[in-house]
Amino acid sequence: MDLSSIWIAALTMVTSVLGWILREKAAELQRVTILLNRTREEVAKEYVTKAEVHADINRVLDRIDKLGEKLDRMMGVKNA
Repeated sequence: MDLSSIWIAALTMVTSVLGWILREKAAELQRVTILLNRTREEVAKEYVTKAEVHADINRVLDRIDKLGEKLDRMMGVKNA
């Protein structure tokens, strides 16, 4: 065997190993990407947006204001 055949065989082996490693890393990256997307979907199902929170708080505050007005009217009737 001459030196060029040994060199080509060595380069082929190194290239094969690097290709195998890169393929494994690409598969792992794809798996992590899928898991990340699933996690984002689950988080979106469980949590509310700012707009929803503000709307709910405004509804509660409106109810409290109405109760306050009713209490004021009741207190005015009793004191009069």
